[in-house]
Amino acid sequence: MTRRLLATYLLLTLVVLIALELPLALGYRDHQMDQLKSGIERDAFVLSSYVSDSLLGGTQVDYETVVANYSAATDGRVVIVNSAGDVLADSEPSAAGQRNFLSRPEIADALNRQIASGTRYSTTLGTGLLYVTVPISVGDKVLGAVRVSFSTDQVDAEVRRYWLILIGAAFGTLVLAAALGVLLARWVTRPIADLRDAATRIGEGNLSARADVDRGPPEIKDLAAAFNATAVRLEELVTAQEQFVADASHQLRTPLTALRLRLEMLELDADDAAAEDLEGARNEVQRMSRMVDGLLALARAERTQGSRPGRIELETPLTERAAAWQPLASERGVQILAEPSELKARCSADMLGQVLDNLIANALEVSPEGSTIILSATTEVSPSGPIVAVHVIDQGPGLTDEQRDRAFDRFWRATTERGQLGGTGLGLAIVQKLVESEGGRAELRAAPEGGLDAVLLLGS
Repeated sequence: MTRRLLATYLLLTLVVLIALELPLALGYRDHQMDQLKSGIERDAFVLSSYVSDSLLGGTQVDYETVVANYSAATDGRVVIVNSAGDVLADSEPSAAGQRNFLSRPEIADALNRQIASGTRYSTTLGTGLLYVTVPISVGDKVLGAVRVSFSTDQVDAEVRRYWLILIGAAFGTLVLAAALGVLLARWVTRPIADLRDAATRIGEGNLSARADVDRGPPEIKDLAAAFNATAVRLEELVTAQEQFVADASHQLRTPLTALRLRLEMLELDADDAAAEDLEGARNEVQRMSRMVDGLLALARAERTQGSRPGRIELETPLTERAAAWQPLASERGVQILAEPSELKARCSADMLGQVLDNLIANALEVSPEGSTIILSATTEVSPSGPIVAVHVIDQGPGLTDEQRDRAFDRFWRATTERGQLGGTGLGLAIVQKLVESEGGRAELRAAPEGGLDAVLLLGS
């Protein structure tokens, strides 16, 4: 945004400079040409007065000497003609012998008592020429004409110098405008950047983040104040929701525990037919307890701030979780194997342990007797650089592509069967939220031997 504002300032400054300096440059050239024309016209009248007496038959003047002296002093060209248009003197003759200039429009106009002036390009000299032709007259009698012409190179050089001065001034103005534009753009955009950062922190779970309401233009201050008011209200609502979930979970645990204990007591005195129904009721109570715990864990995972954790060695948590679950796995005839690893990942040990527990529980639900669950860590390459992948691989029936895409949805289950370790449909949703809270993500892939490969992609 700073760049766009700066570009806008510079564009407006450039438009203003062009609007101001272009007329100045064009007007300066016209002024220089008018001055040159006035000087030539004045010199032409002086020359015509000087030679007019000679043309009347009075004191004779050497016309060639007059034009040669003038040309040497001013670098201009002078041509003197009589009333018939014949050349009496030419400071730069182009051909020997007498010539006649009556066919030249400016000479013809001067012999008709008119002052003729103009510009033209000389192909012979390769430059522009400014000329003035005046009549040589005494009373009503026209005796001839004098034409004085000058190259416009000197004027063009002066105009170019003036253009360079204007361009230099424009460049200096643009540099100054850029410096002031940067300061102004930062003054405007820095509060917006702070507001964006505050919104990002809130999106990452830090609901206490607030924008600075004391910096920037009044409109930005009003926006920051409105943002803070919204953030306060959002924090209140989320806190109330979290508190409700925690209170509801806490309040539900006690009656559910009591209900499970009563069902177990009833099973002791019930006959075989009733015992089966009581066992099913007890399993449903246990599943409801796990669902309550899962909802509480999911709510806490969603509120977790997106902090940047440190790096931990992966071999220890993988080995510990494998050892912790092995007794239950042995009852089912399943082996849990943690492969050695020297890799480190950017995550917290608590998060990794909780996530591994969820994934191992899911794997045990589907692992057939005699199979092996493998815990391992590998490295992979992503667009952002190398990452660490933690794998929980089972040898169960696996999932289809469509099922793997939906597996992280809340309350979604691949089957309607009730497992003993899970079955609420919240486990993978909790896993995804916990991993995302520390900058990673979770994926489900097809295992090489037909099972499921649950992968945690963590920073290295």
